[in-house]
Amino acid sequence: MAKSIDISDLDIYYGDFKAVEGVNMTIRARAVTAFIGPSGCGKSTFLRALNRMHEVIPGARVEGKVMVSGQSLYDPGVDPVAVRRQIGMVFQRPNPFPTMSIYENVLAGNRLNSRKIKKAEADEIVERSLKSANLWTEVKDRLSKPGMGLSGGQQQRLCIARAIAVEPEVLLMDEPCSALDPISTSAIEDLIHELKADYTIVIVTHNMQQAARVSDDTGFFNLKAAGQPGHLVEFNPTNKMFTNPDEESTEAYISGRFG
Repeated sequence: MAKSIDISDLDIYYGDFKAVEGVNMTIRARAVTAFIGPSGCGKSTFLRALNRMHEVIPGARVEGKVMVSGQSLYDPGVDPVAVRRQIGMVFQRPNPFPTMSIYENVLAGNRLNSRKIKKAEADEIVERSLKSANLWTEVKDRLSKPGMGLSGGQQQRLCIARAIAVEPEVLLMDEPCSALDPISTSAIEDLIHELKADYTIVIVTHNMQQAARVSDDTGFFNLKAAGQPGHLVEFNPTNKMFTNPDEESTEAYISGRFG
């Protein structure tokens, strides 16, 4: 079941440095939410805070609330590993596990959760996940071959298959196409459109056209000044953001006058 995420008064720190300040938004279930903004304004930091990946960095912490189905993800009793199972992550560069086959790459998350999986169930998970990632027909005859032997675009779809194999509710994607060619980018964008029927998807992108193409809602992040924390300038339905934004600075960024 895809879930919405409610974020209130979120501040994100690296040690004493406040990287992101005062974010409030609701990320809708079964929709694609894109974050845009210049480099270094906290988009990826904010994204990683949504599944507690941020705190794997020593000294990193958050203040404020991230709520999924009424549960605060940062409550003391909440297991961050369970959060990351519920809220999957796809990174900027495709990162299949180099020593693993395509088959084992898909199952890596399930194995990590130390579940004993029978062969028939494993086969079913692999086929379902690769089909969901639009990769099955390309790789079904070479599942035992290394994941690293695939093209960049295929590797990224393999990473998406790996993320959805554990049946998360939310998928976070940190610039998933920035290392890919236009044809692979188009394939991933088509895939995002299909996946939102089952998942809540949040994507950070430097590519404004991509945000306009794939997302339902867009958040624009920016810095007030160098050395200041990033903040959410505007959050609106994507068609409004790109045609009639509320803020002048959003309009200036989208039209290419800065950033």
